[in-house]
Amino acid sequence: MTDSLSLGEAASAIGVSVDTLRRWDRDGKLATERDSRNRRLVPRAEIERLSQRPERHRTRSSASARNRFEGTVRSVEIGGVMALVELEAGPFLVTAAITRDSVEELGLKPGVAATAFVKATSVMIERGRAG
Repeated sequence: MTDSLSLGEAASAIGVSVDTLRRWDRDGKLATERDSRNRRLVPRAEIERLSQRPERHRTRSSASARNRFEGTVRSVEIGGVMALVELEAGPFLVTAAITRDSVEELGLKPGVAATAFVKATSVMIERGRAG
């Protein structure tokens, strides 16, 4: 029991609320101990177990965006100051709206190798229909 944290300390360490830890304890998802005053304590092993996160893939570059699609420019449509660039990346098509200046500076045209970087906090994911 000496290597345990209070419920508040554990909640802070894991990044959830105290109420969530109480609920997990009631539902058997969290192993707790009780001190002499009958207060819940969370063993450090439980903190470590619940804090584990999958290792994220590395960016392998100086840019922070993790989502990259390497491929070939399929089409470039320029209209005024903006352009639409369609990139074929394996089975995926990625369309980017960028400036005409960027298209010219990067020399983008059909057949050119390029990489689309996607950095967004609102990426939607749909569950696959197969299987």
